[in-house]
Amino acid sequence: MNLTKVEEEFCAQSSNFSCFETASLTAVDMLMYLAAAAVVFLTVCGNLLVIISICHFKQLHTPTNLLLLSLAVADLLVGALVMPFHFIQLIESHWCFGAVYCTIHIVLTFSLTCVSIYNVACIAVDRYFALCNPFLYCTKMTVSITLKIISMIWLSVFVYNLLLLYFNGSIDYTTENIACAGWCAVPVSENWAVADFTVAFVVPCLTIIIMYLKVFAIAKKHAKTIRSVQEQHRSKDSEKMNSERKAAKKLGILVSMFLLCLLPYYITVFIAMYIRTPSLYLSAMHVLNLLYLNSFINPIIYALFYAWFQKCFKLILTCRICNFESSLINVFLKDT
Repeated sequence: MNLTKVEEEFCAQSSNFSCFETASLTAVDMLMYLAAAAVVFLTVCGNLLVIISICHFKQLHTPTNLLLLSLAVADLLVGALVMPFHFIQLIESHWCFGAVYCTIHIVLTFSLTCVSIYNVACIAVDRYFALCNPFLYCTKMTVSITLKIISMIWLSVFVYNLLLLYFNGSIDYTTENIACAGWCAVPVSENWAVADFTVAFVVPCLTIIIMYLKVFAIAKKHAKTIRSVQEQHRSKDSEKMNSERKAAKKLGILVSMFLLCLLPYYITVFIAMYIRTPSLYLSAMHVLNLLYLNSFINPIIYALFYAWFQKCFKLILTCRICNFESSLINVFLKDT
């Protein structure tokens, strides 16, 4: 794959640096490494707590929580296998780990972030059907079916991204098909860029927005029903309305944060396909931080907002999960 003049200029700029070439780190470098280490640590620990909680406590073995588990696994792998190398590349302005791991890094980046996005979309669909038809949901959406759906998501996403990179000409251990020897990036063709933008961003985002708009509609309908019988059951109805408002608030935060993390990166990459300048290449690499930040925020949105997770967190930190039959603890009770 031949590089364009812009790409050659970009490579020339980045290849002037060598890995850890300075004798001592500056104060700015130290702050950047500390900030990156803190983000990686919190991302791994936050998602690990979600994984331990759902796996250990049998009460949490539900279809919805299995989707949360799949999301946490994907985000944990992003934090452990992708984010550290990405941050080192940004701080050092140079890819330090060779062409082979650059290829692995690219495959992991494309696949794991896509798995995370599609898990969020599946959670949105799951919540909609659970509220729209709870009786059918309880009979049809079993643990075994959920596991099959999760397996299908992971397998199809990895196959899709391997095909994307292979037919785009990026799966090659030579540095010619990576952007350049000193920078680990993929020069995606315009046709594949449009296809990936549609598959990895437009489809899941539209699914999430449509599903949660329908959830809002159902919540609004329930609120009207509650108000119609407000005088007969005033205190109980008031509690239900507060619950609906809290649920709507959580959904609003969820959708807002998801779009905030994804939109800048995909828009920048999409524009970079048509306006090829070194500044846009660098902008895409820096905006990629927001996409990875989504893996840090997900456990906060999907778990830390819930009382059952806070209780699981306390049980894990106090090592009470090591007790006999601790997996049978009712984590939905306020007091154990």
